[in-house]
Amino acid sequence: AKQKKRHMGDTNHFCPVSLKEHFVLYPGKQEHAAKYKEKIYYFSTSEYRDKFLKNPEEYVAHNEPLQAPPLRVCLLGIHGAGKSTCARQIADKLGIFHIQFEEYLQELILPKTKKKVGPSVDGDNEDEFKIPEELEVFSETMTKTETEKSKEEVELTDEEEAIKANLMDNKELPPEILDKIVPDWWKSEPFRSTGFILDGFPRSPDEAKYLSEQRLCPDVALYIQVEESDILGRLFPPRLKKWKERRHKKREYKKKLKELKAKKRV
Repeated sequence: AKQKKRHMGDTNHFCPVSLKEHFVLYPGKQEHAAKYKEKIYYFSTSEYRDKFLKNPEEYVAHNEPLQAPPLRVCLLGIHGAGKSTCARQIADKLGIFHIQFEEYLQELILPKTKKKVGPSVDGDNEDEFKIPEELEVFSETMTKTETEKSKEEVELTDEEEAIKANLMDNKELPPEILDKIVPDWWKSEPFRSTGFILDGFPRSPDEAKYLSEQRLCPDVALYIQVEESDILGRLFPPRLKKWKERRHKKREYKKKLKELKAKKRV
């Protein structure tokens, strides 16, 4: 027996209420279907189906077709897989925004930390090459202002502390912080009308669950797989260069410390 062809509504199998209220293509379910003007509409939840049936004219096309949201992509992969390189090329080609999630978090706390934090950042420990207080008076390069600045303690808010802990120790960001960051990329301009490729988010099942619960659906999720040998070839040379620079800096520090101690003995 031939199945009768279903005449789908303006949004095809996507929920028209999610499109209208959240500007997101959220797949509907057959069990939450409704018929209006001889067309079948699928809805993501029974609540949205009931909302549609109360005022269907608000969610259907009239003179012009309904506008679909722009492309939203989540790009995932381990550190060194080449996510940012690929994301920049895709963003340039498609004319959408490139959002590097970890870099965005760094920018939120950078005004107070003054430098990037985390294991992926090759930075020197300030205290490691700090001139001891008893020798500061013999150091020609150490000014009074620099001494005072080094002693100043920067106080981070609870929100900034949570972001720092996430970057340093990979601790989960609480939903209330994600609420201040992530929804804007779906709901606020210029991202809402242009689209984006989100590089490095979601990073865990909980963050993926957060997107689902907030109805922030990407159109595409890409995961880059890469061989360990390829990652080693990419990451090892710059790390080796940093290590050599750090070793040179340490030698210069020891030499300077030796000279200051000699001055103090004299």
